Amino acid sequence: MMKELLAQCIEGNTLTEKQAEQVMDSIMEGEVTPSQIASLVSIMRLRGETVDEIVGFTKSMKNHMTSIHYESDVVDTCGTGGDGASTFNISTAAAIVVSSLKVKVAKHGNRAFSSKSGSADVLETLGINIQTTQDEAVKSLDDKNMSFLFAPMFHSSMKHAVNPRKEIGFRTVFNLLGPLSNPANAKRQVIGVFSTEYAEKMAKALNRLGAEHVLLVTGRDGLDEISISAETDVVELKNGVITRYVLHPNDFGLLEGDIEDIKVSNAQESAELIESIFRGRAPKSAEDIVAINAAAALYVANYVQTFADGVMFAKEAIRNGLALQQLTVLRHQREENYA
Repeated sequence: MMKELLAQCIEGNTLTEKQAEQVMDSIMEGEVTPSQIASLVSIMRLRGETVDEIVGFTKSMKNHMTSIHYESDVVDTCGTGGDGASTFNISTAAAIVVSSLKVKVAKHGNRAFSSKSGSADVLETLGINIQTTQDEAVKSLDDKNMSFLFAPMFHSSMKHAVNPRKEIGFRTVFNLLGPLSNPANAKRQVIGVFSTEYAEKMAKALNRLGAEHVLLVTGRDGLDEISISAETDVVELKNGVITRYVLHPNDFGLLEGDIEDIKVSNAQESAELIESIFRGRAPKSAEDIVAINAAAALYVANYVQTFADGVMFAKEAIRNGLALQQLTVLRHQREENYA
């Protein structure tokens, strides 16, 4: 079947939602060779993935993943990765700030595939446990308001795609699928996307997959975050309606920042910058970009009605030590788990 589908795809044909689901089923069950996986995702990347393909792949991933059933609403701040900007882990820092305000955050993430530091890498460097079981993840959400859902633990069937992803090295449809396949089935998300065209496709896919309120953000300076140094294209999905608009730091009373202030070389530098933000010792651009992205998460969580209010709450959490306190609490959780 795979050879026939590849032959169709190389001629420019696309997969139906059902075909895409079946292909991903085969990948996850180890029935597709690494070279076939690499060929398929490369062809799709060149011609552009369709919404049907994204939905079909995601449905298969969701059917194969280990899920967490959590009764309250949870928020995720997860990016597609691979923006090539070498910034610190902004969405991870934002997740800590948001959870310090008692918003439940189920942060989905992995190690770096196409960036300098993945969310798992920086959390581990910060001393936070990433290897959580389902029960530990639920307990952490209950007790600490945040849990890190380490993708390989919850998407073990994706192991067959790991080597082709690493060997290819460029962004593929797999970058899109992680944020769409949160193990806690988060229906409220802020998703950093490397391209605003892909953000539109993902919004349409998320709508079909039952999401409630999602912001898909792409900085015009190349960041897959809400940028502090340029305008940001936003695609918003809310209750079935998709809208598009542009944000600028000035809209929230913030000055345009310097992207050089938020660049790092590795997970160690990223962790050090995050901690310095929470201790009030970081460049203003670094604090502001965390605040602006935390504000987006507070907005989709319905904690605030406007981004400006979200920025105010996020900055207050950083400056009054609440975010640093939350970082300490999450570190203690690791000690508890290994006690």
